[in-house]
Amino acid sequence: MRSRRTTLAVPGSNPRFIEKAQGLPADEIFLDLEDAVAPSAKEQARGAVVRALNEGDWTGKVRVVRVNDLETPYAYRDVIEVVEGAGANLDCVMLPKVQDPSHVQWLDRLLTQIERAMGYEAGRIGIEAQIEDARGMVNIDAIAASSPRLETLVFGPGDFMASINMRTLVVGEQPPGYTEGDAYHYILMRILMAARAHDLQAIDGPYFNVRDVDAFRRVAQRSAALGFDGKWVLHPAQVEAGNEVFSPAQDDYDHAELILDAYEHATAVQGRGAAMLGDEMIDEASRKMALVIAAKGRAAGLTRTKAFEPPEG
Repeated sequence: MRSRRTTLAVPGSNPRFIEKAQGLPADEIFLDLEDAVAPSAKEQARGAVVRALNEGDWTGKVRVVRVNDLETPYAYRDVIEVVEGAGANLDCVMLPKVQDPSHVQWLDRLLTQIERAMGYEAGRIGIEAQIEDARGMVNIDAIAASSPRLETLVFGPGDFMASINMRTLVVGEQPPGYTEGDAYHYILMRILMAARAHDLQAIDGPYFNVRDVDAFRRVAQRSAALGFDGKWVLHPAQVEAGNEVFSPAQDDYDHAELILDAYEHATAVQGRGAAMLGDEMIDEASRKMALVIAAKGRAAGLTRTKAFEPPEG
């Protein structure tokens, strides 16, 4: 799975932002042809996105383009022009406002036709599906199972909040008057369950108060604690905080690697199904939990600082 601790949105019509994004440590960059681009600039932005993908230095980053949704007259031309022009340098297409499986399946078929026509490897370009309204949430299990190209489910909070008449004007923040619990808990868990049931990644949506990094960190920690893989970021100031929040702490990463080593030693060398790591008993469930933390740490580029020492006897 690709690392997506931070997914940075970059307007496809802004060359200065595109150039700056190449030097930022975000795991994923998505060049946006949808909300961040005015209708009058959408056709011109396609060419700018193609040039950026072909000529830019995106080393170490997941390269994504968000096209317009299927209810607009732009979507099919977005896909055709971008994939024909820069498909060799594109990892995924993000489809916004996905409401049912047919949306993803439409994109899957169009990508397959373009790949075959252009001589690309069929099926290589992935899909990211954005869930942005009540209908999409109700159909999320079917959406998650809709295509083998699907890699992530992405929460789009702004449109979603509007679709359910949530009483707030701050995207990503708790609605005024909601004083107990978390107004987004069900939404986030619903996305997470659908993603995990189909081996997909789950990405939390943006927080619009872009200069309040402490508030961003607080909101990001909520979805990271649940098990989300990353968060959409809108400003360079959010990138460092997001990478930190969605990476394991060094001690946790070291501990996970030690659990894996200790369990391997116990089962392969000692012939046991459980073992002790210090004062902690570990078993197969411990191994599965440690695999999650270890994988996130390796994807984040962490290196272990503690070596496993097999027990005597």
